[in-house]
Parts: sequence; structure tokens; C-alpha cells
Amino acid sequence: MAKVPVTVLTGYLGSGKTTLLNRILSEDHGKRYAVIVNEFGELGIDNDLVVGADEEVFEMNNGCICCTVRGDLIRIISGLMKRIDRFDAVIIETTGLADPAPVAQTFFVDEDVRSKTALDAVVTVTDAKHLPARLSDSPEAAEQVAFADVIILNKIDLIDEQEQQALIARIHTINPYAKVVTANHCDVDLAEVLDLGAFDLERIISLEPGFLTEEHAHEHDEQVKSVSLTASQPLLPERFDAWITEVLRNDGVNILRCKGILDLLDQPQRYVFQSVHMLANGIFTQPWTNSEPRHSRLVFIGRDLDDAKLRAGFEACIHNVSAIQGLS
Repeated sequence: MAKVPVTVLTGYLGSGKTTLLNRILSEDHGKRYAVIVNEFGELGIDNDLVVGADEEVFEMNNGCICCTVRGDLIRIISGLMKRIDRFDAVIIETTGLADPAPVAQTFFVDEDVRSKTALDAVVTVTDAKHLPARLSDSPEAAEQVAFADVIILNKIDLIDEQEQQALIARIHTINPYAKVVTANHCDVDLAEVLDLGAFDLERIISLEPGFLTEEHAHEHDEQVKSVSLTASQPLLPERFDAWITEVLRNDGVNILRCKGILDLLDQPQRYVFQSVHMLANGIFTQPWTNSEPRHSRLVFIGRDLDDAKLRAGFEACIHNVSAIQGLS
């Protein structure tokens, strides 16, 4: 029986991994994918940002796939192999803080996984605007670039041609073997990222001789943490907008990523909010259904985050009839 191809989709926080994943799942290519999504924070957001999310999307929260929940990855893959007739390939979207090396190692050192799957490629999505800074201050970003078979230089509309060429040259000093594809909103030809047969074990062993035998201890920056916020009552749109604008203006340099699905007062549609540092975007997406609870979830990932201050600011945006009456 042919082995099931697996694509590992990685990239630093806010680079555009979920955008690419949604393109893969929504385009008419005739293939069925099982998806494994890993998130750094305890509160899952990405699972609901994946289009057409159904029972074949598996979520692993509150731990990085390359360390604390790696055993979960092996168990999920083993479970998937028991219903292999329901999909053609597997895509793993790692947390933005993952080192792809131990993830890739899983497909060679675990006998059951190795016998049934084949690592097709490690695809790294990068944010052209912020990659230079991340390569300087975040070891994870450099690891993701160094280990990639394909690197998508995303958001190139945010830099000029000279910056783009300099960045590609810098990428190739880290990883001369990877193919670099430029994009906006991850608008790449999917033939550039899927069914490549690109993972070269011999090359990896030449770079990391202990790849198959050593434990890959991956230590995250202890200053990076997540703050997860929830609300069961609607948020006041004007208050949320004013609060999040102030947060990003004052602390955006420390906020690597912010993402949320919000229930705004008197709005039938869910509001998806995302930001990278000070750059933010919010859009209304599909309507809330009658069968699902309407609640807001917002996650910040960054350095030196003030948990109490963020929590207090968020809670002040929650609709409260008595409080509103008291202000009138």
C-alpha cells in the first residue's frame, strides 16, 4: 500500500499559515486532506479559522507540537491511518513557535508512523515585512527557514523590490537548498507546495548528523507567553475597537500575534480579528448558527504581556446592561 504523503506547514506567528491552509482546502484539486492544527495557547482559535472544518480537523492546544504534545501527534496520526479511505494526504499546521526538526523526525523514528506515511515537504511561510527582525530575535524563525524545503515569502506588497531581493539573499545564506516563492495572501500555485516529494533526508542528516538518533530539545523564549480571553456576553463594538487600538499602539511591539473570533453586539455574523504587532485586520465572516453558543475568544501571544491589564481591558468591552444604564 502506498504511503500517505504528509506536508508540514510551518512559519512564525502571523506569517499566513492558516491563509495558505484555507487555500489548499478550498481550491478544486480533487484531493481530500486530513488536517492537524497545533496552537501555542490554551485557547484554540485556528480550528475555527479553517474553512470547512469538520471531523477531519484535529486540534492540539496548550503545547508546542515539537515538544510537549509530540506524543499526541503520533497518536493522532496512528488513529488517522485506521480510516485512511477518508483522505488522500495529511497537512500539519504547526504553532508559530515550533521547531520543525522534531516534527519531521517523528516520521522517521516512530516505526508505525514511518511504515504508513511519507514526509512530502516542510513548507515555511514567512512575513516579508517582519522576517528580518524575527531572524535576529527569534531562534524559531531561523530554524523554520533553515529546515524548509519550500519558503513562501508572503506579504511582499509591504516591502519594495530592493528589500525583497536582499531578503531572498539572506534566506539563501541560511538555507541555500530551499525554493523561495513570493506571494501576497499566500496566492501561490499549489503545485509549488503540494505533492513535491521534496524532503531530502540525506541533506538533513548532512546538516544535523544526529537527526534520527538524538532528542531535539527545543527551548522557547521564556518571555513569550499567551494570554487567552473569553466572554459569554456580546462585546460593544466601539469599546472593543478603541481598546484594541490603544493596546496595539502602546504594546504592539511586544505583541507577536493576536487573533480572535468575536461576538459583537447586534451583529449576526462572527467577527474575526487578527494582528501582527501594530498591523491589524478585522472582518465579518459566516453567521452564528442557532445551535452554537455565541461567545468571544481572543488570544495574545507576545513578550512581557500584562495579563491582568489585558484581561481588565477586554472585560470592560463586554456588554453589561446595568453598566450601560449607569453611564446614560
